[in-house]
Amino acid sequence: MASQHRKPRSAGARVAGIRTPALATAALTSVALLSQTANAAPSDDGKPSLEEVEKKVDDLYRQAESATEKYNAAKEKTTKQRKRTDGLVDDVAQRTQKLNEAREELGSYAAAQYRTGASAPDTAAFLLADTPQDYFDQNQLMSRLTDRQKGAVDDYVTERSATMKQRQEATESLATLTDAQNDLKIAKAAVQKKLGEARELLSRLTAQEKARLAAIEKQRQEEAARKAAELARQQAAEQAAAQQESGGASADTGSSSTAPSPSGSEDPSYATKAEKALAFARAQIGKPYVWGATGPDSYDCSGLTQAVWKAAGVTLPRTTYDQVNAGTTVSLADARPGDLIFFYDDVSHVGVYIGNGMMIHAPKPGAYVREESVFYDGESGIHSVVRPA
Repeated sequence: MASQHRKPRSAGARVAGIRTPALATAALTSVALLSQTANAAPSDDGKPSLEEVEKKVDDLYRQAESATEKYNAAKEKTTKQRKRTDGLVDDVAQRTQKLNEAREELGSYAAAQYRTGASAPDTAAFLLADTPQDYFDQNQLMSRLTDRQKGAVDDYVTERSATMKQRQEATESLATLTDAQNDLKIAKAAVQKKLGEARELLSRLTAQEKARLAAIEKQRQEEAARKAAELARQQAAEQAAAQQESGGASADTGSSSTAPSPSGSEDPSYATKAEKALAFARAQIGKPYVWGATGPDSYDCSGLTQAVWKAAGVTLPRTTYDQVNAGTTVSLADARPGDLIFFYDDVSHVGVYIGNGMMIHAPKPGAYVREESVFYDGESGIHSVVRPA
């Protein structure tokens, strides 16, 4: 997806940490290289140019991925609401049973009164009353009830009120569930529509055009790899400086502390969890991207990162919108293996950092889980870096 088409972010939202002139030069080279493609004129026959098709397909895939995250959120909401609704319905059923039992006990008292000829009209009037409490205000009934009978009446009134309340909550919950299911259908249709449009555009390309498109993509990947290598050199230099500073401080104090970790002040517990997470991530390489999938045979981007960290005993939310808030934000220069790299202004994509400017992610429909430069869509595509544990 072409980074030059991304809407620019405010300076405050950009990830800090890329400071070397060499990388800035590489970025300018990338812009110049890709701008030659983006500025190509439409073909004479009125058909969109290859570059226009590439941009449109990239945009459609981005829109589909954003719609996928909305689908994931709607699906999660639907699942939770269905569970709540089922619980309410079960509770209503149990309360209705208790209400029937209370009603039967009152009926037995009414039958006994009828057989003895005592207060049959009062009992019948009570059972037929819309609101039992209204009839209780008439002291002639209450004066004839034993303590046990009064307890049965109280139970009946309590269960009737609670059952009516639960029925109302269940009705409202069902309405909310219906709304959530509608949102889910809309999000699903949006994903399918965008993917269908992208496939249609690609199907119209000739073999020669597909070859040219592949060449453009290769150039983009090579530029992304150069940027990743530059980031790796920068991180290595900073780690070496941190180790040297730490070693000098130890020598000055005469202490015999152990050597610092490769990431300077790295938390050993995080490194252990990250190692487990990355081992799982590498085992998923080659599995297909499928929107809405959470494994084990296929993944979308946030489904993969959720599963990766679950393997390390850390629970992440389902969507990118929530995962981006599930940890501590750090600069790109300070990114460590295991950190989550988020992309685009709408935070619609995520990958897991593995070090040296590289990540493992589920890229897009038609692709497979793979290792790739964090600059795969340009530096401007990077939204933030989050340490989840």
